[in-house]
Amino acid sequence: MAEKRYQNRREFIRMIATGSAMTFLSACGWSREHQASSEERHKRPNIIFIIADDLGWMDIGYHGSEIQTPHLDRLARQSVRFERHYVMPTCTPTRVGLMTGRYPSRYGVLSPAYGKIFDDDTVTLAGAMKTCGYRTSISGKWHMGSPPECTPCKYGFDTSYGYFHGQIDPYTHLYKTGVRSWHRNDEYVDEEGHATDLITNEAVRIIESDHDKPFFLYVAYSVPHYPLDEPEEWTSTYKRKIENPSRLWYAASVTHMDAGIGQIVEAVSRKGIRDNTLIVFVSDNGGQQSWHDEKQYKGRYADKPHTVLGNNRPLRSWKGSVYEGGIRVPALANWPGVLEPRNVSASVHIVDWMPTLCKLAGYSPQRDLIWDGRDIWPLISGRTVADEPRMFYWKTPNAFAIRLGNWKLITNKQQSRFELYDVIADPYEEHDLAKRHPERVGELKQWLAKVSADDRE
Repeated sequence: MAEKRYQNRREFIRMIATGSAMTFLSACGWSREHQASSEERHKRPNIIFIIADDLGWMDIGYHGSEIQTPHLDRLARQSVRFERHYVMPTCTPTRVGLMTGRYPSRYGVLSPAYGKIFDDDTVTLAGAMKTCGYRTSISGKWHMGSPPECTPCKYGFDTSYGYFHGQIDPYTHLYKTGVRSWHRNDEYVDEEGHATDLITNEAVRIIESDHDKPFFLYVAYSVPHYPLDEPEEWTSTYKRKIENPSRLWYAASVTHMDAGIGQIVEAVSRKGIRDNTLIVFVSDNGGQQSWHDEKQYKGRYADKPHTVLGNNRPLRSWKGSVYEGGIRVPALANWPGVLEPRNVSASVHIVDWMPTLCKLAGYSPQRDLIWDGRDIWPLISGRTVADEPRMFYWKTPNAFAIRLGNWKLITNKQQSRFELYDVIADPYEEHDLAKRHPERVGELKQWLAKVSADDRE
């Protein structure tokens, strides 16, 4: 009986969060009418999901930044551009949300994490794609478990390349503690070169390979996360334009990554598959304010303090925060001939991508995967406008936040104080309305208790 009550509560919460009972039923498993025919399988798109590391809201050209991102700007003009794309406040949680369609707190992940994260029976996005006949590859940052037990090829990737840990030196490829991290197919390798170039080169290699099936390529760049070390080719762009040295390094790293993304798009065009390839770009969280450590990375950055890094303005706060500056990021989706370029003002979340991409791939779950996200393809493709209130939820080691419709409630770990914002009327979270609307605070507190009940402690 207790289990039955638990299931009913969970299902009801998900129905509210996704907007309708019909959406809930879809998330539990696609009906037979959604099963892909052989012709549909042939037409299924290649999918390239690109994620930047610590790119702030105002750190991309088409948002008005001083940072030059000509390739992303060009792509944005041809894309669906998300005005309110939410992620988690730090890297591992966002990546877990992407790969599972679930809030990372369901796995006990509240911050950058190591060890074993996924349950043995977890179906990842890569695993689902592989089941549908996709060739699955990752190039770049993993950070969803520790080697050798918890590595990409054990969670649905056919090929893996890049680094296992949270962040590496761009040239030595060592983690901050000095341990090795660079690998190919989950086996350590030693290579020379800048991480941005190596990640790009691998992505291009995968695209240009002969394919007898569609591919899912996850490209996870290391920049503009610290530590930053960029060659003259990229720093020279900003000399006499950006005064602060670390902000200059940051800008150079973003432009360097942008050039790599340009190479990826060009490789897709050169291969002749541009019209059958969906490209998604997001950042994993908002920009970080600063960083300095004299001992990490074997002291290589002791005399190179990163005093100014990202720029999330006009949004409030930084990476790690549940204010908008920590969780609202640049994002776009591009598929020529299929997606009409436009701005989408409806709110979406990183957990929405697994249900959405699984639908495109024709994946049929054999059991309820308990997705917190929803299929947003009707919204992306312009077939519907999401005007019903949706629920989003964030949990960190120090804070909770829940959003329902326009209203967002923020509280500390002890839930001893509360802030309330209308994030549509007040997107910069300047006016705390908790005292003016105690009834709204009470309602959202109840929803927070219900949603958080499914978290792993």
